[in-house]
Amino acid sequence: MELRVLKYFLVVAREENITKAAKMLHITQPTLSRQLMQMEEEFGVSLFKRSKHSIILTEEGMILRRRAQELVDLAEKTAKEVSRQDEVISGEIAIGCGETKNLEPMAKVMAAFQQAYGEVQFTLYTGIADDVKERIEQGTLDFGLLIEPVDVSKYSYLRMPLKDRWTVLMRQDHPMAAKEAVEPQDLAGQRLIMPARLSVKNQVEAWLGRWQSDVRLAVYMNLSAYNKMVLTDNGVGLALGLDFDTVLPGLCMRPMKPFIENGSYMVWKKNQFLSPLLERFIEFTEVYLQEHYGAQRGE
Repeated sequence: MELRVLKYFLVVAREENITKAAKMLHITQPTLSRQLMQMEEEFGVSLFKRSKHSIILTEEGMILRRRAQELVDLAEKTAKEVSRQDEVISGEIAIGCGETKNLEPMAKVMAAFQQAYGEVQFTLYTGIADDVKERIEQGTLDFGLLIEPVDVSKYSYLRMPLKDRWTVLMRQDHPMAAKEAVEPQDLAGQRLIMPARLSVKNQVEAWLGRWQSDVRLAVYMNLSAYNKMVLTDNGVGLALGLDFDTVLPGLCMRPMKPFIENGSYMVWKKNQFLSPLLERFIEFTEVYLQEHYGAQRGE
């Protein structure tokens, strides 16, 4: 059975009309009908139920459609993999991310990828998960680095290897700086700088529990570690957020207890056409993260 004929069969199965399918395939209707009849003779079954105005699949035809699609997809993927050995991988990759420790392994991937493919450029957009997801849907970003809590069911994704721990940022002269960790009751009566993203606010409020009503809100913020440090340093409040390695002189961080750790995902649109550049980047990232961090691919 020729691959070309299987493609003919799939078009007819989709259109349920031989005349329309023949026009789309740029062949004559008698030629297409003859090809379909030869297929049925070869398999020894009826693949279609024919009427004056339509042609629909039999049960055997439905089985063949599923297998034919698998064969066509495999053939196209194989041809792409073989042909792109001499292909020049170049262009721009747009990535959106939040402020997470997982930017470090992603930066290592980016550097290694550019070393392998010198004609590739990156655009990096910093934003909260909701903004990044919106830009992925709009097509202005190819990938997103999303921090939990986040729903990734509509995306294909790679799990990133590192966890971000929640901390309280404060001045070193604050009485709470003497503690090894900050518990919810410690924040009673304190002015807090809180994350603005709804799902994250809910996570923090759940951690505060019954002490939630005893804290005082000073500022809601989206992103900017530096701005958060400036506000904290000038006495606006204590900042709740993810751990980061460097703080301004005179500031310190203490982990929240019970501890909260959030994972991250590198996501992209599920079931969308990917250019050779984006396919190569996904493959490269997956292999790099597995080899260096043991990260696993999602759905």
